[in-house]
Amino acid sequence: MKNIPLITISIVSHKQALFVHKLLEDLQQHCASFIEVILTLNVEELLPFESKEYSFPITLIRNSKPKGFGTNHNAAFGVRKGLHFCIMNPDVSLSNNPFPYLIDHCIDENIGVVAPLVTNQKGTIEKSARYYPTLASLLAKLLGFDKADYSIGEECFFPDWVAGMFMLFPSNVFKAIGGFDERYFLYYEDLDLCARLWCAGYKVVFCPSASIIHDARRDSHRNLKYMRWHLTSMARFFMNLRSGKYNKLK
Repeated sequence: MKNIPLITISIVSHKQALFVHKLLEDLQQHCASFIEVILTLNVEELLPFESKEYSFPITLIRNSKPKGFGTNHNAAFGVRKGLHFCIMNPDVSLSNNPFPYLIDHCIDENIGVVAPLVTNQKGTIEKSARYYPTLASLLAKLLGFDKADYSIGEECFFPDWVAGMFMLFPSNVFKAIGGFDERYFLYYEDLDLCARLWCAGYKVVFCPSASIIHDARRDSHRNLKYMRWHLTSMARFFMNLRSGKYNKLK
């Protein structure tokens, strides 16, 4: 057990090597003693660092062609060693160690995933704990009325779903649920997974005692390809909802 890391962190880079470098530096400073990192290069890129610079093990996966968000993280899970599995975006940064607060909740065998408070670089809280979308809520968002779904204080709570820039799973739960649905290429795979966790009797936990910083890139607002992926994933979710796939939602 001594050689088994407490947490495997899966990071996928799509020409985001500079973000990855900064994140690895943060992990070295705050979390190095109990992690391993699996870094997937979704496209070929030069890395401004070497694995030997860090005291934690780094496994590098190079894709011959780009793969979807869920497919990449599922592949990383297939070679992970950690007792917990953490999805972390390259554009996340850490000012401290968020894991002690999160790991405490994973002791409960009914917990499926735990997520921290997410702020942007200005300290504004991001909407990373959400209600399930409805056509009405999506229309409101389109019209600029996208209000925070949950009131965030100091206590943990159980949202419908948490955003995929940072998700911590007990590895046995991620395996039991079958990981991400790879039919979602990008967007909504985090929502789908949380919905399936609730259906399987697991809880989704949002823990504001832990926090991370997210330098978000809203590609679907600017790029037609990303917008098409977003709309396709949205349609898949609502088709699954209509078909009864999520008929045991809380």
